[in-house]
Amino acid sequence: MEPAVTTTATTSSLGGSSRLAALAQQLRMYKPPPSSTFDEAEEMQADQESAGKVVSQVGFQESMTPVPKDPERFRPKRAAVLICIFEGEEGDLRVILTKRSSRLSTHSGEVSLPGGKAEEDDKDDGMTATREAEEEIGLDPSLVDVVTSLEPFLSKHLLRVIPVIGILRDKKTFNPKPNPAEVEAVFDAPLEMFLKDENRRSEEREWMGEKYLIHYFDYRTGDKDYTIWGLTAGILIRAASVTYQRPPAFIEQCPKFKYPKMVEKNTCMP
Repeated sequence: MEPAVTTTATTSSLGGSSRLAALAQQLRMYKPPPSSTFDEAEEMQADQESAGKVVSQVGFQESMTPVPKDPERFRPKRAAVLICIFEGEEGDLRVILTKRSSRLSTHSGEVSLPGGKAEEDDKDDGMTATREAEEEIGLDPSLVDVVTSLEPFLSKHLLRVIPVIGILRDKKTFNPKPNPAEVEAVFDAPLEMFLKDENRRSEEREWMGEKYLIHYFDYRTGDKDYTIWGLTAGILIRAASVTYQRPPAFIEQCPKFKYPKMVEKNTCMP
């Protein structure tokens, strides 16, 4: 079972609009859907080499991703990312994103959510996500009301990534201070765009007879153009669906792979 994320501040202490207060209450009620199992025949098809092939192309929800037959060989490290939502000047819900430094060895120059690997002192995923956000972009954890976490995703490097949703009730209190070693830019985008079939493109892939789509969202702010895709796009599609309580206007088309019981147990599936 997933460890509960700890709320870091109360509605009254953070202020903010009634809409954000209602959203926080709604999201606190969210429970990730339970993962189901697959039969022995399907399990035999899911070897480690093939699993690496899929997740290296795009991050899927963990319950949809194939894993190796031997669970002892599959112990993904835990990580968390922060989906920090705030209310824009026009009343829309927006999410904070970063462009990773071009000097990084992995995912250099790509758009991502603030976050990183869990440390031993982190008491839960909320602490991991907010600690990493503070290190990367200078976001004080006390400004963020952590309200829920989503189902795990697997990254291309087999990190078990827990998306944590937090509410930033007053955007004016946040003055971005990107760590130049990790982050090249900090920007925000409307969360609802990840439900719309606008400025979106996709690539169809096939593996083990299952076709699936990799989604790319093109976004321009000021004079900068960004592309949000892969794991980050997948997480934001899910976060937007949960927040707005409706599915995207396009077909996600994820492969329908599921975990065997023994891997569920060892990887602490929700």
